[in-house]
Amino acid sequence: MARALERRGTEWVVGGVAWERFPVDPHPGPRPLTQVEGPTALGSGAALVDPGRGATTPEGAHFCESRLAGFLEAQTVLIDVTGGPAGAGTGVAEAATRLGCGLVVLVDIGGDAIAVGDEPGLASPLCDAVMIAGAAAECREAGLDCVLGVLGAGCDGELRPAEVLARVAALAGAGAWIETVGVTPEAADEIEAAAAVAVTEASLLVAKCARGMHGQVEIRGGRRTVQAGPVAALCFLFDLEAALTELPLARAVAGTASITGARDALAAIGISTELDYELRRAARG
Repeated sequence: MARALERRGTEWVVGGVAWERFPVDPHPGPRPLTQVEGPTALGSGAALVDPGRGATTPEGAHFCESRLAGFLEAQTVLIDVTGGPAGAGTGVAEAATRLGCGLVVLVDIGGDAIAVGDEPGLASPLCDAVMIAGAAAECREAGLDCVLGVLGAGCDGELRPAEVLARVAALAGAGAWIETVGVTPEAADEIEAAAAVAVTEASLLVAKCARGMHGQVEIRGGRRTVQAGPVAALCFLFDLEAALTELPLARAVAGTASITGARDALAAIGISTELDYELRRAARG
């Protein structure tokens, strides 16, 4: 997505959240920025990662954004989601304002960000819902344009491609779908090189699908199966404000004051999250 913007003459800065997968950081849940070593604060909810200093947990685990800063030889941004939507949204707005950005693009791999909540494979809706709800509110307040992107339909092994496309259709019906951007061969090369540094199966599948991979593929040590295909090489882009009417999970967590509160709000409507999974894993040692 960054390279697509670059081709249109737009400068960019990439970022992500201070929450690593459990195999990388066996601390359950996201990290507050007070527990992240190396980056420079951009405010209360965002920090700037320098490629020379990186960003690690107190135990020394690198965040994906830290490794990507080294790969790109450019600064990246970390967002603190422990404060729920308000904290995350503040971080996004702080980073955009301090870095002189007029556009925020939230990009999800897989499509769970636009789920309705009853999909059988849905497993990690919490962080997406928090980021969407927070960014929508704070970008509106700060006068920033905000776009939601869904890349790699089904590549995280949660929603199936058909389920993602059904949600794209619903968002189109709400007048939110604004454009579709494809992964170029050059972008696929860069994704593969970056994935060797900041390891991520889902993003790597995007590059492979852009090169013609098709059919059933196992990920996560065989725990999940992906239906790979050309649609995974497309990024569907939505006007976030117009999309909110079709994003029930983001609406459910809006107004909560912490990541735990957001988790509780989803639990109240019968949805288990990645935080629940990590807490169970931690309890089992």
